[in-house]
Amino acid sequence: MTECIQSQFGFAKHFRREVVGEFSGGTTTSDGGALLLRETDQKMNLLPRFSQCFLDGRNPALIEHSVEQMLAQRVYGLTLGYEDLNDHEQLRHDSLFGLLAGKVEAGQEPLAGKSTLNRMELGDGTAHRYKKILFWRDAIDDLLVDVFLEAHTTAPEQIVLDIDTTDFALHGEQEGRFYHGYYDHYCYLPLYVFAGEHVLCARLRSSNIDPSAGSRQELERVVQRIRAKWPEVKIVLRGDAGFCREELMAWCEANQVDYVLGMARNPRLEKIVAEALEQARQLWDEKQQAARIFVEFEHETVSGTWSRRRRVVAKAEHIAGKSNPRFVVTSLGAELWGAQPLYEDLYCARGDMENRIKEQFALFADRVSAATLRANQLRLYLSVMAYSLVCGLRRLGLHTSELAHAQVGTIRLRLLKIGAQIKITVRRVWVELSSSFPLQNLFRQTLQQLRC
Repeated sequence: MTECIQSQFGFAKHFRREVVGEFSGGTTTSDGGALLLRETDQKMNLLPRFSQCFLDGRNPALIEHSVEQMLAQRVYGLTLGYEDLNDHEQLRHDSLFGLLAGKVEAGQEPLAGKSTLNRMELGDGTAHRYKKILFWRDAIDDLLVDVFLEAHTTAPEQIVLDIDTTDFALHGEQEGRFYHGYYDHYCYLPLYVFAGEHVLCARLRSSNIDPSAGSRQELERVVQRIRAKWPEVKIVLRGDAGFCREELMAWCEANQVDYVLGMARNPRLEKIVAEALEQARQLWDEKQQAARIFVEFEHETVSGTWSRRRRVVAKAEHIAGKSNPRFVVTSLGAELWGAQPLYEDLYCARGDMENRIKEQFALFADRVSAATLRANQLRLYLSVMAYSLVCGLRRLGLHTSELAHAQVGTIRLRLLKIGAQIKITVRRVWVELSSSFPLQNLFRQTLQQLRC
């Protein structure tokens, strides 16, 4: 029997009229708000510089889709919610995507298909008939730091670098695949470094390592590039107990970088704060409310893994009928940061980095299904560039609006997903946005601020 593809869809009647739908709207798009992303990129010059981090070994006479066009196609696609290469088999014919990617005859020239995009991502530098595009990792790493530096007109007094890791679950036989007992599945263990909302490092790693593995090298690279522009800036490193390692702390102390890092609790530390924990318990018994007492002391490890004694701040807390002690080690002095503000105001603020990591998942950074670690690192970079683009839109266009602190998913849903009719003439590309779009004033305001 002939297999037919259904072209019309019947829905429930509207009174006496039938309701019929079909995919025959022609040159329409559901992503009209992406024009704001294009304006953001025009101001940041992000994607052109990103494309310069690639080496294209193809014959120039035979190139139909440039590296810059393919990268723009992928980055805009991720930003707008299209995480899979298969999505581009239809998106390649979207006139707006042709405009975003930089095609001269948008709407008439199709963009790259899924196979072409896949070959771009799988290049590994070895001689191959088809995979001739290679990315330069160091150049992309430098670009991420440069975007952060360019966001400041003057040097800030202090920069707080947040360092953390997360897990990307794996469901295939990818290179570097290992089972992680804490996360209870096979995964990668990427390392992130953020400065506020700016991502400065995104390094994909296997999961058979200590969480802090490679963190000293990544931090050294980032700090050197920052201080090349701002030699006198004060830098504070902030991380959880997974980064409380002698190598990292000793490097910070030798390079004028302060730190505040979580410490894993143990019986020896709990014994030191036992009196404070008892006081917190008594306060709990009296008021039936969470009680906190902060203490600090000089500490060194019994095993001698620490090269010196260091200041430790402890939160002796009693909640819900049980003790909840927490510890942080820091190079910051008590004259600048007392025990309680150090913990509550400085250390606990690192929780905002969790929101930044969640945004990476909203941009599909965890879709690392390629066979090689290098190809999956490129996919991580594509997601990071998509994040940097939205971050730029938030910083340059939305900073005075209701979406100034909105998550990526919220910005995508409320501002970028706008239905539009596209008409292309000899002199103009008309993008006729939906007349009933409810945030028209916000759209106008954002565009105006992007052009300031």
